[in-house]
Amino acid sequence: MQRIAIVHEWYATRAGSERVIEQLLQVFPSADLYSLFDFMPESERGFLGRRQVQTTFLQNIPFMSRNYRLALPLMPLAIEQLNLSNYDIIISNCHAVSKGLISSPEQLHISYIHTPMRYAWDMQSEYLQVSGMGGLSGFAARVVLHYIRAWDALAADRPDAIVANSGFIAGRVRKFYRRDSHVIYPPVDTQAFTLAGKRDDFYLTASRLVPYKRIDLIVRAFADMPEKRLVVIGDGPEMKRIRKLAGPNVTLQGYQPFESLRDAMQRCRAFIFAAREDFGITPLEAQACGAPVIAFGEGGARETIRGQAGAGRTGVFFHEQTVEAIRAAVVEFEQDSPAITPQACRANAERFSNARFRGEFEEYVIRAWDEFKGKG
Repeated sequence: MQRIAIVHEWYATRAGSERVIEQLLQVFPSADLYSLFDFMPESERGFLGRRQVQTTFLQNIPFMSRNYRLALPLMPLAIEQLNLSNYDIIISNCHAVSKGLISSPEQLHISYIHTPMRYAWDMQSEYLQVSGMGGLSGFAARVVLHYIRAWDALAADRPDAIVANSGFIAGRVRKFYRRDSHVIYPPVDTQAFTLAGKRDDFYLTASRLVPYKRIDLIVRAFADMPEKRLVVIGDGPEMKRIRKLAGPNVTLQGYQPFESLRDAMQRCRAFIFAAREDFGITPLEAQACGAPVIAFGEGGARETIRGQAGAGRTGVFFHEQTVEAIRAAVVEFEQDSPAITPQACRANAERFSNARFRGEFEEYVIRAWDEFKGKG
C-alpha cells in the first residue's frame, strides 16, 4: 500500500476545490492532509471527518484567519517548507501554490490544477483595477505579482504529472507552463441536485457577487425586459451596486441555504451564467435539476453545456459579455426551449458525477504510479 499525502492550499471555506478534496478522501481514505493553514469553521469541516490537517508557519501569524490573502508573498516559501519525505505519492490540489511543493526523485507528485493563478498571469490588470489599487500600492502589487509569476513558472516544472480540471484549463497550462496535462473534470453532486416537479416562469442566477461573475450584466439585461422575472441568489461585495441596478422584476435573495438553492434550480425556467469560468460547477448543478442554461460561451461552459441545436441540447450560448447579447440569448432560448428537456439536462450533468470523478482519478493515479515505478 503506497503512502499518500494530499496537499491543499488552504482550508477556509467549503467551495469547489474542497469538494475535490472530499472525493479524493473517499478514494484514498488513509491519506494524510497538508495545507498552508487551516481556518475551516467546525460547521463546514464535516467532509474531513476527524482528520487533522498539518499546516505551515502561516497558521501562527496573528490575524491570518481574516487576512490570509495578504500572505501571498509568503506562500511560495511556506509550501516549500512542508516535509513530505515519508510518502510515496503526493497529490496537490492547486489553484495557487501547492504544485510548488518539494518532492524527491523517489516520490510521484501529481498536481490537479484548477487554474494557473489568474491574478498573476493574464488577469493581473483586471484584478488590480477591481481591488482599487493604483499609485504606490498598485506599483507594489505589480512587483509582488512579478515575483509570484516567476516563481509560479518555475514551480510548474516540479510535478511529475499535471491533471487539468477542463480542456480550457489544459490550454492555459500549456500557454503559461509549457506543459501537457490530462483532463479530469471536477465532481458534481448529482445525487444532491435532482429533478423535481413542474417548472415556474422565472429565470435564475446564483453566484458569489464579485465583479468577474458579471451578475451586473444579467440584472441590467432583465431591467430591459420588465415582463420577465429574475431571481438572484448569492451575496458579496457587489450586492450594493447590483441592488441599485435591479428593477421591480428582479428579486435579490442574498445567501440561501442548500435546500433553497436546489428548490430554485428545480423550478426555474432557465439558469443564466455570464462568467468566463475555468470549469463552472453551478451550471451543472442546475442541469442536474433539469434546468436549461443560458451561458457565456467561453471557458469551461463550452465543455459542460450542449448549446448546439439537436438531440440532447441543454442550453443556449451568448458570445459577448454584454447586456444586448444576454437579451438576445433569452429570446433565442424562449424560441427553442421546447427542444430542451429536463431529462436531457439531467443526463448531461450525470456525465460529471462524483462517482465518475472518483473512478477516473483512481485509475489515473494507479496508471501514473505503475509508469513512474517502471521508469525507475
